[in-house]
Amino acid sequence: MSAKLSPFDFLNNINDAKKSPNLLKDCYANNDDDGANPDSLDKQYVAFMINRGLSYFSDTIHYANEMNINHTLPAKMQYDFYRNIIRPRKRFSKWAKKEDDSSDIKVVMSYYNYSSDKAREIIDLLSSDDLEAIRAKSNKGGSGK
Repeated sequence: MSAKLSPFDFLNNINDAKKSPNLLKDCYANNDDDGANPDSLDKQYVAFMINRGLSYFSDTIHYANEMNINHTLPAKMQYDFYRNIIRPRKRFSKWAKKEDDSSDIKVVMSYYNYSSDKAREIIDLLSSDDLEAIRAKSNKGGSGK
């Protein structure tokens, strides 16, 4: 049984390919799952997360896009492609996360019974007077904390 690796372990390994061991060297480059070990390292390679992690950098975004196009390639082939084509260097970035809804978005969602995406779309159409009126009508009382 092999150790459980995260996508960040694979990303760090790809970014530092010359100094780090090949994680998938004992795996085979095929897509058939007949008799495949579910705990093998190539099953832990999540191509979407690796492509996303490499898409944040100007020197690797084109390679990540190419792998998105060829998403049917086996994990070993994608991993080997990245290890052999990407120049090793330290790459760190904050991953994009969904921003929290503001109080105005929440009030519009409640008042119009909209989803958060729909409320974000129409919030710019409402004037500050409209928002104030919606807030006043949506006020349910209480201490306001």
